[in-house]
Amino acid sequence: MSFDVAIIGAGIAGASLAAELAPHARVLLVEGEDAPGYHATGRSAAFWSETYGGPGIQPLTSASGPTLRAGGFLQPLGSIHVGREADRAAAHALLAAFAGTSVMLEAVDPADQIPGIRDGWTVGVWEPSCAYIDVGGLHASCLARARAAGATLVTSAGLRGADRSDGRWHLVTAAGRYTAETVVNAAGAWADQVARVFGAEPLGIAPFRRTMAQLRVDPPACAGLPHVAALNGTFYFKPEAGGRVWLSPHDEIPTDPCDAAPDELDVAIAIDRLESAVDWRVEAVERRWAGLRSFAPDRLPVFGFDPVVPGLFWCAGQGGFGIQTAPAAATLSTALLLQQGELPPGVDPLIFSPGRFRRV
Repeated sequence: MSFDVAIIGAGIAGASLAAELAPHARVLLVEGEDAPGYHATGRSAAFWSETYGGPGIQPLTSASGPTLRAGGFLQPLGSIHVGREADRAAAHALLAAFAGTSVMLEAVDPADQIPGIRDGWTVGVWEPSCAYIDVGGLHASCLARARAAGATLVTSAGLRGADRSDGRWHLVTAAGRYTAETVVNAAGAWADQVARVFGAEPLGIAPFRRTMAQLRVDPPACAGLPHVAALNGTFYFKPEAGGRVWLSPHDEIPTDPCDAAPDELDVAIAIDRLESAVDWRVEAVERRWAGLRSFAPDRLPVFGFDPVVPGLFWCAGQGGFGIQTAPAAATLSTALLLQQGELPPGVDPLIFSPGRFRRV
């Protein structure tokens, strides 16, 4: 049970990295839950947006686009960022933030895109590249590719301990004992806890709860409705099958790493914000759920070797954009782990290094 690389966490971060790395190394994928992708990956809002996460994330998102499209994981959607007159400065800031990049943005009238939008919502920025993303299909594909290349997946394998000797990590898990030359911390909301097991200083990666609800609305969400996001960051929604709507209050509630559950108040707040923007009637809340988004202090992901602990690599802090950036993040991490290979176009690895948080 000896491997070159053991990846802790089989969500989209760990699974995509395993798929990219397995052709070049003996890879073990360690998942604490009974099935991979139970937490953040399995609860995604399922859209791909080049502006989501800001200019620091955009190169990873844009570099991931060709791979996602080629795999059939993206479907056209479009996004409109909307606001009232008070949000016009935010619209200008959004346009300015991505000026000179490959991201296409255009000032538009929201009434041309959103049936039933209320008076006063006159400010809009159109993002045509926004797309649906097949999260389940992408995650399953990564796991299948990893297995086909020889990677080993173990589930129900919560990490219980680790020590390093003779240049290798010796792992104790609920599923057995394993050794690996290098360990990748892809544990999402649990990344800082996992770091402590390996004797590393936590980076301050903090989990936040995000609430989602599926609504039946009258009139039903029409064909061609885009993803809609408030410029002031108070809600977003997108159409789903059968005229349904997926809605979020865009909340970020600090929490401990956990099996996140939605709060009824947050769902009510989301509906109130939706009804302030459109004249649709909410007939029923058909589903509600919550997931965790984990951020480093500067809200950029962390990819690279720990500057103090040998043989420990970070692949964490992807916030809510880990799925849309997964292909580029996996390519970047594989190149850093193997110390060879091409980096994703337009991506500077230094800005994601864990060394930015501490001095050796």
